[in-house]
Amino acid sequence: MRKGIFLFSVVFFLFLFGAGFALEANAQTETQNFFVEQSYDLHGRTNVEGLLIRATNQLYFYVEKNWWESRSSQEQNSARIALFDLGQEFQNHIYPVLTGTFGLEPKPGIDRDERITVLIHEMGEEAGGYFRTGDAYEKAISPGSNEREMLYLNSRHIAKSEAKSFLAHEFIHLITINQKDFLRRVTEEVWLNEARAEYAPTLLGYDDTYKGSNLERRVRDFLAKPSDSLTEWLNQKEDYGVVSLFTQYLVDHYGIKILVDSLQSSQAGIPSLNEALRNNGFQKDFSHIFGDWATAVLVNDCNLGEQYCYRNLNLQGLRVNPISYFIPRTETVLSTYHTALLWNSNWHRLVGGAQNFTLEFDGADSAAYKVPYVLCEISNTCSVSYVSLDEKQKGAIVFPQFDTRYSSLTIIPFAAGKTPGSNGSEQSFQFSWQVRVEKDSNPQGETELVSQLLARVAELQEQVRRLQAQLAAFESQQGPLVGGAFSCAHFDINLSFGMRSYHVRCLQEFLVAQGAGVYPEGLVTGNFLFATQQAVIRFQEKYSSEILAPFGLSSGTGYVGQMTRSKINQLISVI
Repeated sequence: MRKGIFLFSVVFFLFLFGAGFALEANAQTETQNFFVEQSYDLHGRTNVEGLLIRATNQLYFYVEKNWWESRSSQEQNSARIALFDLGQEFQNHIYPVLTGTFGLEPKPGIDRDERITVLIHEMGEEAGGYFRTGDAYEKAISPGSNEREMLYLNSRHIAKSEAKSFLAHEFIHLITINQKDFLRRVTEEVWLNEARAEYAPTLLGYDDTYKGSNLERRVRDFLAKPSDSLTEWLNQKEDYGVVSLFTQYLVDHYGIKILVDSLQSSQAGIPSLNEALRNNGFQKDFSHIFGDWATAVLVNDCNLGEQYCYRNLNLQGLRVNPISYFIPRTETVLSTYHTALLWNSNWHRLVGGAQNFTLEFDGADSAAYKVPYVLCEISNTCSVSYVSLDEKQKGAIVFPQFDTRYSSLTIIPFAAGKTPGSNGSEQSFQFSWQVRVEKDSNPQGETELVSQLLARVAELQEQVRRLQAQLAAFESQQGPLVGGAFSCAHFDINLSFGMRSYHVRCLQEFLVAQGAGVYPEGLVTGNFLFATQQAVIRFQEKYSSEILAPFGLSSGTGYVGQMTRSKINQLISVI
């Protein structure tokens, strides 16, 4: 009996060894000509010769033959190790999590082989990879088809940690073509297809370490052009940025099941999301959620409402910078005209103005506009509401005591609506807004205004007295401040254009201390207006490597956020 077991073990070992040896030998010799996407290929080619380097139970790894043979032995060994690790990650984590969540890919598919082909070839540096829908169809239907379930990865990134994120992203597209095109006979809209693929690295935990993650890259892409349309898809990096940040918010607040159920719906795009929201018991539809998101990326503050912030810890510091307009305190009429696509956000912040302040909005009749707005009081307490629009997309809001009560008004107009099944370039719409500031002709109102202003002056005088007392106490312990005096020992809140507070005054005192090269005007008023904003920009650019570079920015923003505050606090501690 023992002899039989021994002989069986030897034979079984030789079988496995022989099979593995044959596979590796085959992987070294088999080549295949593949069609590739010309717009992605580094050299603009339409086909490349691939060399089979590794095969697992689930994947064939082909590498561009010319690229492979130009590598040194050490580079080839590194690539082999990277592909081994990537195959293991796909088998043990990517495949079970993504198919367990979203459903299966075409299996066995057009080639009757359950394994998926991954072709690695030279692409432009920005590309992580791509997916060709035509590969899943016969050549009679798609002449450029490779007639395989197939994904493409960039050879530049194959040995980097983000390769697994790129593989997961492209695999979602393979799942989508099965769940939508093959099982439900409907084609998903590109933006929503990409949205699910963009969320895959987060679902798999690859974005938990923010530095160097796909999420960090998408935040940079979004902040570079936050007004990009969510649904118009031109395959630019800003398109990926906006769908990624919107999808993060959607799943944050409504759960991954919205993405899953919309994928497994017989509808596509926004109708599929609305269906999924209804089926999961949510009262809000897509347009309401888009408005909440557009507000959240402006304020990102849960104190205004749980829907106005990100729950993802890596996104809690994300905020867009609105276009700011200073409204004179005299009688004024200011009109602006804009062109916008469907589902793109615009942020317009208004500061200044006088007692009788009226904002009028007028959108194109052919679009269903929504206009959320954020109104902030001088105390920095803010609230969110909507401008009520009539059937002609017109509406107005009036503030009889704007200058004495409010520090800013930010409107966020967007055009809602979407033709099911549309992709690519979309129709644009016009909208305009007008601000009217009128003099208060009511003597009683003027008397009240004078009383309010006198009370405000008294309040400011008391603040000055307290600041002077704090400064005197500080200097008595530490000696006079070098390079000019300022009274804040630490900056712990973000500051932006239009704010009016003690903290702004402290900021201005700090900027004065940096010299005329940073703040030539030297105004210390407590009002964060144009001169202060420009001084902050000069300061940020002076220390750009510490403040701007981490976000991929080269120009200052004028917004005093976490990185700017950290540098200010560092300089204060040195003093």
